[in-house]
Formats: sequence, structure tokens, C-alpha cells
Amino acid sequence: MSDLVALCKQRGFVFQSSEIYGGLNSCWDMGPYGVELKNNLKARWWKSMTLRQDVVGIDASILMHPTVWKASGHVDGFSDPMVDCKVCKERFRADNIDMTKPCPKCGSKESYTDVRQFNLMFKTQMGAMEDTSSMVYLRPETAQGIFVNFLNVQTTMRKKLPFGIAQIGKAFRNEITPGNFIFRTREFEQMEMQYFVKPGTQKESMEQWKETRWKWHVENGLRAEKIKWAPHGPDSLAHYADAATDIEYEFPMGWGEMEGIHSRTDFDLKQHQEFSGKNMNYVDQVNNEKYLPYVIETSVGADRCLLAILCDAYRLENAGDPDKERSVMKFHPALAPIKTAIMPLSKKSELEEVSNKLFEDVSANYKSEYDVAGSIGKRYRRQDEIGTPYCITVDFDTLNDHAVTIRSRDTMTQERIGIANVQNYLKDKFKF
Repeated sequence: MSDLVALCKQRGFVFQSSEIYGGLNSCWDMGPYGVELKNNLKARWWKSMTLRQDVVGIDASILMHPTVWKASGHVDGFSDPMVDCKVCKERFRADNIDMTKPCPKCGSKESYTDVRQFNLMFKTQMGAMEDTSSMVYLRPETAQGIFVNFLNVQTTMRKKLPFGIAQIGKAFRNEITPGNFIFRTREFEQMEMQYFVKPGTQKESMEQWKETRWKWHVENGLRAEKIKWAPHGPDSLAHYADAATDIEYEFPMGWGEMEGIHSRTDFDLKQHQEFSGKNMNYVDQVNNEKYLPYVIETSVGADRCLLAILCDAYRLENAGDPDKERSVMKFHPALAPIKTAIMPLSKKSELEEVSNKLFEDVSANYKSEYDVAGSIGKRYRRQDEIGTPYCITVDFDTLNDHAVTIRSRDTMTQERIGIANVQNYLKDKFKF
């Protein structure tokens, strides 16, 4: 993980937030390559969801009426048990440590404070007056924005069950013990879809979505042996769920949740119906029925998924060999932040003229870089660490044969391709 964090900083994927002021714990900024990678990831998720006939998207507000969180149970129940060590002042989640043993940080015995509940929601004020009547919350999840818009979406889009509502958005949780790079942060992004079904059909629907979501992660290039199912047992189910399972990835620090697929029953719609007084029933005109739909949720953390993509793509090949060692990010081509790099062999004007024209043509279709600094070997290594699938070199032979050398990131093999055929070559390689 330390090697990956260093590469992310050096190559402009992820920076520590407010680094020049010493940083802010568990807050991270996406650098130029990181934001391209993350946007590509979100775009693939959005496309996989909303190109379906039965799923539409929304973008709900981060700030919502405070009663939303009362109805959802977050005000009264969204908390973790917290303890402090009286000696070293380190803070822990009580359910993550054995309190009968010494402090894992300083080794002190019997040094813990009493367990107290810590609500994870961030509070803020809306309006000019700072009193309890103006208090709102930064949303701890994006799901409730979907539930409170269920009727709006169903009516305006004339949707019949089953159908889903998808959303990508920021959420905020005041975690007691965040860490492991971008795995657990206080500000994060979720890609969620709530799929509304007729009660009694939720089991079948959940199995279908499990298959769909597993396939999506594999299609993004994650190795199948690095992901696994982690079903929730009866004792670990959330109070609103009748079934749940996670997709876990084997991160450097161990297996960790990347996506949750939950059968949430009708809990959320029922709660919002009770607290708002609004009839949330779905009307089935064909069968002359009225009922509250059940919900299948697919919820993937964009940042955790991004971390899995980074971990899975990172390779150190020929370690210890000064001539052959290379760090390479083997991203799926659809996710790679830069698709091609155009490299004139030297800064000679005649080569740069051809290279600039080629860059102009290629970058009209693919996110590309023009890379002229350093030896060609160093430029290849730099693009390997960025994860660029193909480097295109313009050399002095190009002036005579009107061809370029295209080098593959993964195999390091090189092909000589006519400039006129470069676009078709790349179009064939980037079929996704």
C-alpha cells in the first residue's frame, strides 16, 4: 500500500487534502490523472445502469429536510461505540478492539474510558440564525434522496414495477477511525441504485442483480480471484433488510467491502410515508393493487472501487533488475486516464510538426498526452506508471515511410503502423 500511495502522489493520481498546511486527516484530493480515472469509472457505472430501459437517474441535493434523517433512523441509530485510551489519547471503535487486552497503540492496561455512542452525521446550520431550528445534516448516504423522490420519478417517468433509480453523489460520515488511504474517508462518493419490486419477488431480483454487479467488476479488469462474496448472516443483517451480501476485494491490508447488495424490504418507503404523511403506495392498475414496493439496493463506494482498481492494476515487474524493473498500472483501457501518448523521438522541428498533427487528430477521439521530455525509455516508464495503454513514437523514418511505432503497455511489443491507419488501429483496440 505504501508503494501505491507513493506512486499516486508522484504521478498525480491522489494528493493529501490541504497538504501545504499539514493535511487534513482522512481527506484526499483527486489529482489530474486520478480525476480522469474516477470519472471514467463513474461513467462506466452510469452507462451500465441507465442504458437499461428499467433504470433512470437522478441527482438529489446533499442537504435535505432534517426529518428525512429522523425517518430513516439516522438521527437515533446511526452511531458507533467509541472509547479512548486515557494514556495515549488514541480513539477506537469499541467493536473493533478487545477491551480486555492492553491498548493496541501504547500497551497500557485497563486504560479505556467508558463506551459511548458517537453519531456519525455531520451537522451544519442553514440560514442566518444558529439555533436548533436551523440545523441540517450533510447526508451520510445517497439512498434517502432516491426514496423521497420515488413518487416524483415514478409519476413523471411513467414507470411500472420493477424499475430502478440510480444516483452518483457525495456522502459524509464522521468516522471514528478512518484510514487505509481512500478506503475509509469522511467525505466519499457513492454509486447507488435502488430497484423497486413487487413484494414477494425480491429474492429473484436480488439474485439477478448479484450476477449483474459481479460481472461489472470483472469487466472493469478486476481479477476474479481477488474478489469474493461475503453474505450477511442473520445476526449481522441491518434491521431493515431480509437479505444482504457484499462484494469484497482483497486489498493490501486484507479483504474489505467494495459493494453491498441488499434487500431492504419496504422499510424506507414505509418510514417516509409515516413521517411525511404522504401516501407512498404504488398503484398497479393492471391488477388493481396498491402496495409499498420492496427495494433491492446496489451500493458501491466510488472511492473504494477506485482503490481496488488502483491496487489491482499496480504491478512491479522484474523487481531488482536495474535494466528491466518497471512499475506499471495495467488499467482496463476504458478506465485508463490517458489512452495514448504521442512521442516525437527528438525535439527536431520536422518531427514535432508531424507529431503535433498526429496528436491533434488522435486527441479528438481519445484522451491523449504529448510527451517530449527525456529519453524515449524514460518516457515509456512514465507512461507505464500512468497506465497509458499505447505510446506512439514519431521517428526520423516516419519522414520517409509515413509510419509510426506503436508500443503496447502490457506486452511492451512494438508495431509499425502507417499514420493513415492509426485511427483505425486505435478504434479496434478501444472497443468497449
